[in-house]
Amino acid sequence: MQGPHSRVKLPDRLSYQDLKTRTVSAGSGSRPALAILAVLGWTLFLSASHCSAASNFKVLHAFGSGRDGGDIQSSVTVDKKGHVYGTTHYGGTGGYGTVFRLSQKPNGSWSEKILQNFSNNDPNGQEPLAPVILDSAGNLYGTTVAGGANHGGTVYEMTHAPSGWNFQVLYDFCSQPDCSDGGGPWAGLVFDKAGNLYGTAFNLFELTPGPTGWNESVLYNFCSQPECSDGRVPYEGVILDAEGNLYGVTHLGGDPTNGGVVYKAHPRPDGTWAYHVLHRFHGPPDDGDVPSSAMLIARDGGGSLYGTTNGGGRYICVTGTCGVVFKMTQEPDGHWKETILHDFKSGKSGYWPGGGVVIDGAGNLYGTTGAGGDINCDCGVVYKMAPNGDGSYTYTVLHRFKGIDGLIPNANLVMDDKGILYGTTQYGGPGGGGVVFMLTP
Repeated sequence: MQGPHSRVKLPDRLSYQDLKTRTVSAGSGSRPALAILAVLGWTLFLSASHCSAASNFKVLHAFGSGRDGGDIQSSVTVDKKGHVYGTTHYGGTGGYGTVFRLSQKPNGSWSEKILQNFSNNDPNGQEPLAPVILDSAGNLYGTTVAGGANHGGTVYEMTHAPSGWNFQVLYDFCSQPDCSDGGGPWAGLVFDKAGNLYGTAFNLFELTPGPTGWNESVLYNFCSQPECSDGRVPYEGVILDAEGNLYGVTHLGGDPTNGGVVYKAHPRPDGTWAYHVLHRFHGPPDDGDVPSSAMLIARDGGGSLYGTTNGGGRYICVTGTCGVVFKMTQEPDGHWKETILHDFKSGKSGYWPGGGVVIDGAGNLYGTTGAGGDINCDCGVVYKMAPNGDGSYTYTVLHRFKGIDGLIPNANLVMDDKGILYGTTQYGGPGGGGVVFMLTP
């Protein structure tokens, strides 16, 4: 794990082959410094300022021009009052990330408030990569990939107080020898009906509240099977169904192609958990490869699962394949069948999806790509896939990013109860530090 004065270095997402061949760990890889991307943001501003975004697209806040953070690698959360919460990976007064809230003013503009600043070697954690979630009382819960008492990352809670927000670490990873309790959580959390938290930290874990604090149980250790056929590197979080089953993907593993897996975990009567691989991605041309780093599996009302992969599929983009949208359906015999719904290809329709998909009540899918789109920018797109009734989908681009309005939307979209989409871009905007945006399909 990371030492007390090290900054987490993240692998670039510009080539999915890089991610397959590179030694993947919380401390490997590289990413351009935020200052360099700020310059890029201004360059894109100058080259794209003559272009205007569609009327249904709006930037709520642009990061990087002050000390409000930047490099947004996660989605946002919208509460019942319409406040938007999220995290930045870097920046803030401490330089190592923030938790923020955006609120709409009476005149329609949006204001930002920093709720928490993280610093280097911070006992509260540092460099959050995941979104926050809300409980019924409006308290926030999230993870940091590094920092904490053992420098292995944290799970934290933020509660309302008359003077602002109180911050509390619920769990410090690497509390056990050799970090057997997990460490470096990239993804966010989910609640079950009893108030327990679930997530991934290079394992699958559960946190249960008790009289003396929160207790962790490791539900599954990935790469427990030969050749990691059960998957490895679970960058992504999990979703929870009404029966208490967890679903997710791993970024790599799944012998023999090392292209990642879709998995399910469910509780047994004796309190232990069973783990099943539902699908092993085998790559191009007939399948996806390497599920996107920021992606979460989505589930429809019928129990089918949807997601994206950063590579694989039928088409070549720059140095690799372009990625797919897939669907997983359980058959009568209990086995799961994968169907490819869309093959991305280079050009203005977008490619290399960085996030998964969200589903509306009519079965439409919405997502983003980290590349493609505008001919002068190649900055990514927001897309919609509408079902045609025969199993096929019609693919439509809702927005092409131009740099000034964001660059590389690598996280999941979220949809509020009015059908409005909210999202983030990792970079771009006037300050180069990324943006939070809203879009009405």
